[in-house]
Amino acid sequence: MQRATSFSLSAGRSLGRSVAAAVAEHEGRLALVAGRERWSYRDLACRASGIAAHVADACTETSPPLAAVLASRAASDYAGVLGVLYAGAGYVPLNAKFPAARNARMLALSRAPCIVASETSEPSLRALLPHVARPLRVLLPDTADVGAFAQEFPAHRFVGRGELIAATPREPLPVDEASIAYVMFTSGTTGDPKGVMVTHANVLHHLGAMWRRYAIGAQDRLSQTFDLTFDLSVFDMFVAWGKGASVHVLSAKEQMAPSKFIRAEELTVWFSVPSVGMMLRGLRMLNPGAFPSLRVSLFCGERLPASVAEAWQAAAPASIVENLYGPTEATIACTHYRWESAKSPEECVEGVVPIGDPYEGMAAAVVAPDLALVARGERGELCVRGPQVAAGYLGDVEKTSARFVAMPWDDGPQNRWYRTGDAAFFDRRGVLVHAGRLDEQIKLRGFRVELGEVEHALRVASGVDLVAVVPWPVGEAGPTGLVGFVAGHALDVASVTERMRAQVPEYMVPGKFVAMERLPLNANGKIDKLALQQGIKEEDGTVQRS
Repeated sequence: MQRATSFSLSAGRSLGRSVAAAVAEHEGRLALVAGRERWSYRDLACRASGIAAHVADACTETSPPLAAVLASRAASDYAGVLGVLYAGAGYVPLNAKFPAARNARMLALSRAPCIVASETSEPSLRALLPHVARPLRVLLPDTADVGAFAQEFPAHRFVGRGELIAATPREPLPVDEASIAYVMFTSGTTGDPKGVMVTHANVLHHLGAMWRRYAIGAQDRLSQTFDLTFDLSVFDMFVAWGKGASVHVLSAKEQMAPSKFIRAEELTVWFSVPSVGMMLRGLRMLNPGAFPSLRVSLFCGERLPASVAEAWQAAAPASIVENLYGPTEATIACTHYRWESAKSPEECVEGVVPIGDPYEGMAAAVVAPDLALVARGERGELCVRGPQVAAGYLGDVEKTSARFVAMPWDDGPQNRWYRTGDAAFFDRRGVLVHAGRLDEQIKLRGFRVELGEVEHALRVASGVDLVAVVPWPVGEAGPTGLVGFVAGHALDVASVTERMRAQVPEYMVPGKFVAMERLPLNANGKIDKLALQQGIKEEDGTVQRS
């Protein structure tokens, strides 16, 4: 079964030009709040323009032109992103929290000749540069004196703050809509990161749909909860900056308990992974009426528990609450489901909010392993098609051809679908329901087990939203058991086990339960199941707490 909607995009635009138009109209308005920095649109554009001149000069002989931004959620990181786009290049975000070897690998795969690093990213930069074999132009917009860097790393050219702030905003260099706007690296199954090439046309289609759906205007104040290496950050920046609105960056500490930040900054648009809502509910901070300023609340990146959507709706009574879905390869998000308190609880499956309907111009289909369409209600692999589907993987034709495919039943002119690797089905109303990753379906002692179903049973049995289930131990023949993790100081294992046995077969009940004060989160704010699995000590089944 498949579902689609229609929409057309005007030609001749780019992300840089979209922001430049907002700068011309709103130059004195607040554009960015990050830590102690509060920049107007003119401030942001002047910093981006100074960076752009050097990026453009450094990228004259590379194709596609790409420049890296070593990001740590500082204001200059956002100027770096915009500066790269103003230069007519695509930006490649690296994460200052990542190991130097991983950042070096992503930099090498991108072949970017230039990197921007804020002052807070400088320790990570010093760790990265010994791993870089070719000369780079290194832009340091917060550093007045680059002499120490130049002496320590003579193979590279360093440019400091004095050369990186323009007196007046410059016009972005023109680019074709098919040009790369950014390359976002995601984890590959072989351990080598995959660089997803996203074009200006891909992003502009998404932005157009978002501006209309949420009526974004200059009065809006958007959260920025995501690291720049997570593509959901693109939404916050460019949904805001295309309309004269402001972006408000949360620190790592504020992300863990953002209630005070939401109220202090009087945010109108909230966007985060569901884990943030789960943590707030667990801390009893989703009190009715807690967030009166919010008018749009969005969640994406993980399955959204109905209990969290319901509690958030009560906490933000003037806000719509929506569950979004989309892989990086389909540009930020490509389906949406709006929570409605009167009917949504009954439409949830296993306590999880549906992912809904495709965006304007996008299509979704659920297929069997042979790519044939499955019947309504039957689970299969979710595939998506439309103007948000990315150009492919940087420098990897083989992976691109394996994941971006033509369907045997689609005879339309745009027969190019992305295979998401996610399990899904259309419910009786034709609404999409996410059913976990295909690789999260495991075979346990001869039985097929959906880890998402076990996690739902654990949520119900424990009364806690923030839970995870991982297979363990795993032998040559595959997993032979399950371990359940629950956020909290204490856990009545006997009671939880008994309640789970009333919901699921015995083979789906974890043989071990672990209560942790906090479940580990990855760089994107999602529960880090790999860290949980790796923290179990083989010899006695205990768990390393970090």
